[in-house]
Amino acid sequence: MPVVPLKHYGRWVAAALLVIVLLGLLASMVTNSRFKWDIVARFLVDSAILQGLLMTIWLTVAAMMIGIVLGTAVALMRISDNRVLGTAASGYLWLFRGTPLLVQLIFWYNLSALYPQITIGFPFGPNLGSFDANRYITVYAAALLGLGLNEGAYMSEIVRSGLNSVHPGQREAAQALGMSSFRVMTRIVLPQAMRVIIPPTGNQLIGMLKTTSLVSVIAMQELLYSAQLIYTANFQTIPLLIVASIWYLVLTSVLSVGQYFLERHFGKSDRRLKTTAAATDPTNANVTDAFDIGEGR
Repeated sequence: MPVVPLKHYGRWVAAALLVIVLLGLLASMVTNSRFKWDIVARFLVDSAILQGLLMTIWLTVAAMMIGIVLGTAVALMRISDNRVLGTAASGYLWLFRGTPLLVQLIFWYNLSALYPQITIGFPFGPNLGSFDANRYITVYAAALLGLGLNEGAYMSEIVRSGLNSVHPGQREAAQALGMSSFRVMTRIVLPQAMRVIIPPTGNQLIGMLKTTSLVSVIAMQELLYSAQLIYTANFQTIPLLIVASIWYLVLTSVLSVGQYFLERHFGKSDRRLKTTAAATDPTNANVTDAFDIGEGR
């Protein structure tokens, strides 16, 4: 019998309406002289904007590295059998997830008001050294501490969910073969958990890129603060905000492409399993083909 594909008139109507709305919005943006696209084009590659852009990239990468390393350590502490480590990890999460990031950034920036001299040592024993907080807790250190420690709290939950997604039998089988706990984690558990960890980590990285704009409150000259300094002098607020938004969109697009290829890399085993199942079970393949035909694909 001939197969007649389904007619999706509602989809075509909705698509046509959406195209009309988008064209109208685009036309209004192009024809509205208040956007001042000539100023946008002039400041898009301005040296101050590019310096702020590089600072944003550096801050995003550095804070995410701190968050990933710290989050992995905290996740391992939470799933360990040691109650002291588990309690300490839970307290860390309670503190850094329970307070706003903006408050944390301002707190770290003003840490010298509480501790002018930061001493490293034992509570009632010898000190290993001390340093001046005003000298070492700079705006860069405060930004990294605020962003990195906050990100570590969220990354720990992502890593923990990925580790818990691996069946316990995998660990038990590896330990039965005589593998050490470290080798079990690095060779068996983590490679399988990466399929669960990568997608939310990519979202966190994109979120971190935009979250770096919060450090403008402590006068760190990243992308947004560079744009603010310029429009404070020339009063071209909207064009400079458009410049910053364009660069954020470009960086977000690049990160999204990178996330896509990472997900494909760590999802190769899933695709291989599906291909093998289809090859060994022709009934499955026929059912899938029939379903595709019925859906009109």
